[in-house]
Amino acid sequence: MNDDAMGRFPVPDREELPDDVRERIDEEAERAGFTPNVFSAFAYKPSHFRAFFAYHDALTQDTALERAEIEMIVVTVSGINDCLYCVVAHGALLRIFADAPKLADQLATNYRAADLSGPHREMLDFAAKLTETPDKVDGTDFDRLREAGFSAEAIWDIAGVVAFFNLSNRMAILTDMRPNDRFYTMGRGETGGT
Repeated sequence: MNDDAMGRFPVPDREELPDDVRERIDEEAERAGFTPNVFSAFAYKPSHFRAFFAYHDALTQDTALERAEIEMIVVTVSGINDCLYCVVAHGALLRIFADAPKLADQLATNYRAADLSGPHREMLDFAAKLTETPDKVDGTDFDRLREAGFSAEAIWDIAGVVAFFNLSNRMAILTDMRPNDRFYTMGRGETGGT
């Protein structure tokens, strides 16, 4: 675990964590080749760690969305919220899942200028609206998403990802969570991408 994963709270000692939390962190570190700082940071409060990652897993595993679409939403919402950790970490995941380094960078800075299909533009317009002005979401938003080809389940899943990552962004900002250096280069190819 990285002791400087976050700047405003202490990172707990790995050996003092409950067994299930330590096992989950070890599994992720083995899968990724490093421990993403979000795991080190959320271990600060094990009950919240469990709930956070259980919901994250449900959103990414029990969904009508493609994983690249989930990451598109995450990067867009995180860019709107100016969340450095999530833009960098999920930008890396988007580059990998969509094999699209340019798209990840476009969404991180201004999704409205990104090269998107019509359905993905509708999806991200909805994600932005739910993030910035949730009180303005109405039936016309649902109609546009349905016309773009999204099922009721997919609309639910889009909203779930938006809501979860608005929470995640705020916790990352609050804790001063820092992206792992590895995230900056992942999915860019051997030359760092162009």
